[in-house]
Amino acid sequence: MYREIEIFRSVMLTGSTSRAAEKLNISQPAVSQAIRKLEEGAGLKLFARVRGRLLPTQEATALMVDVDQHFIGMEAIAHRLRSLSEQGLGRLNIAAYPALGNLFMPRAIARFNAAQRNVQIALKVLSSREVYQQVMAGQVDFGLMADEIPPDGLEYSRFLHAEAVVVMAKDHPLAAKKLIHPEDLANTDFLALNPEDSSRLQLDLLMKQHGVELQVRVETPYSLSICEMARLGLGVGLINPIVAYDFLHTDLVIRPFSEAVYFSGLMIFRPGKPLSENAREFMRTLRIQLDKDLKSMEQASPAK
Repeated sequence: MYREIEIFRSVMLTGSTSRAAEKLNISQPAVSQAIRKLEEGAGLKLFARVRGRLLPTQEATALMVDVDQHFIGMEAIAHRLRSLSEQGLGRLNIAAYPALGNLFMPRAIARFNAAQRNVQIALKVLSSREVYQQVMAGQVDFGLMADEIPPDGLEYSRFLHAEAVVVMAKDHPLAAKKLIHPEDLANTDFLALNPEDSSRLQLDLLMKQHGVELQVRVETPYSLSICEMARLGLGVGLINPIVAYDFLHTDLVIRPFSEAVYFSGLMIFRPGKPLSENAREFMRTLRIQLDKDLKSMEQASPAK
């Protein structure tokens, strides 16, 4: 039955028998036969066949939760075996959400000097939910995620808690101001983070209190995207200062915001799992790099 469950998972992940067959390197009829065999053995209907498409039933969705947990566990074992097979080479497996994973992490890795320490680093840049799942499954040594996801079942510490900054093109009318107020954002195209982002929730509440309605032109989950769109003149955005750091020496204008809107991030790891000396040292390196970057941002931006 293991093979049928593996094929079922592939169909659920890919959305079709043809793509599942291609992924598993088997024929499409073999996929369909395995699904039928699984349905007959379980006495359940797992897919509804509508106009040639397979649509998962509620039973299939419920089954997928358990199947995923099993496969994540198997992948964790495989990861552990690969780590143990490394001879004379330390290995760090880290997952980080994009705000810190895309540009901040490479700076920290450079400071850590992995080559001199004879350490191999595997960095995964994932959504905060995926970072949480990777740490929970033991597939990485530790992770960095935004605070929108509760770190249930994990140990954690506050890593980032910094005030947002406002970004815009150098020829934008607001670029002449040294400090941006909520009222300044009333009549300009706004580049916003997604509605569920904790900083966006703070901003929306703040705007409501000031009687200001944002004219949202673009929504995105990434501060990095907002920086580039602002630089191209598409509008003004409120972003994570650690992301803005990488634009300090470009033509992007970075200004402080008069009100406190915070970006927060957590460092998470599994309880009861001892961290290697390399992992603990890299954590210290991350905090040193974060402190350096935030001080650079404070020096570059006018005080409130």
